[in-house]
Amino acid sequence: MRKIASVGILVADVVAKPVSHYPERGICAHVARMELHVGGCASNAGLALAKLGLPVSVVGKVGQDAFGDFVLGELQRYGVDTRGIKRSDTAGTSSTMVMVHPDGERSFIHHMGANAEFCPDDIEWELLSDCAIFHLAGVYLMPRMDGEPAARVLQEARRRGMTTCLDTTWDASGRWMRLLQPCLPHLDYITPNYGEASMLTGETEPERIADRLLAEGVGTAVIKMDAQGCFVKDRETAFHLPACEVEVVDMLGAGDCFSAGWLAGVSMGWDVRRAARLANAVGALCVSALGATTGVKPLEETIRFMEASCAE
Repeated sequence: MRKIASVGILVADVVAKPVSHYPERGICAHVARMELHVGGCASNAGLALAKLGLPVSVVGKVGQDAFGDFVLGELQRYGVDTRGIKRSDTAGTSSTMVMVHPDGERSFIHHMGANAEFCPDDIEWELLSDCAIFHLAGVYLMPRMDGEPAARVLQEARRRGMTTCLDTTWDASGRWMRLLQPCLPHLDYITPNYGEASMLTGETEPERIADRLLAEGVGTAVIKMDAQGCFVKDRETAFHLPACEVEVVDMLGAGDCFSAGWLAGVSMGWDVRRAARLANAVGALCVSALGATTGVKPLEETIRFMEASCAE
């Protein structure tokens, strides 16, 4: 099986749980757990794919610091090809303070770090010659990549014979479609969450959101809908698939792990419905443990969970 390239933002997450309120100035609040995890859309998806057992290369940028050492070390520990990860001499590794509320929802304090430097010139295409899928993850958090540069990167990936996929984050700048539109004609798949997709298209109904994305040139729109599962539409079929039943511990990384499950299904040649079912399963297992990819299981175990707990 050929590799999947997961390209984009790499982050170190400091995760605390439970956090029910922000402490007043000068006051120390105590939590039951505080842990360091790999975070960031590209590294999360890459690590989840590796834990599933699929070959994967991660491409991005970290700093020359302890957080960078940690991210690289964790990816390498699970067999990820990290040769495409650059190390910046001028910026630290991107990092996020993640406060997990008692119900599993999260709040964040984020430092963009080396992700702000990541640009098309950082991609060494010869290192991706054995990749069949190119997944660009973390759009709207890479100022030197977002927009036309990302469109050129996706176009080059397709020219090299790769299937393309893109995942978004929240656009704090409010540019949404103006920034992403150049990328859409070069995408086989897009996997935004519902809130991002709604802001991107100006639509509120999942099917109308998907229609807008398809009209812009996307091959298949895969909309992540949290507890409501997902909605998928291409030019032949459209369906909603309910979420799998699972006890939620931490929602961190759920969308990235869903995307990893989707990419795994695509890589194995599954039809869109079965790929979406696997994506739901990987996302559900993710939220069953603290950390963005802690709950991800090997593929065979994930498929058993999918068959037992996820709607068809």
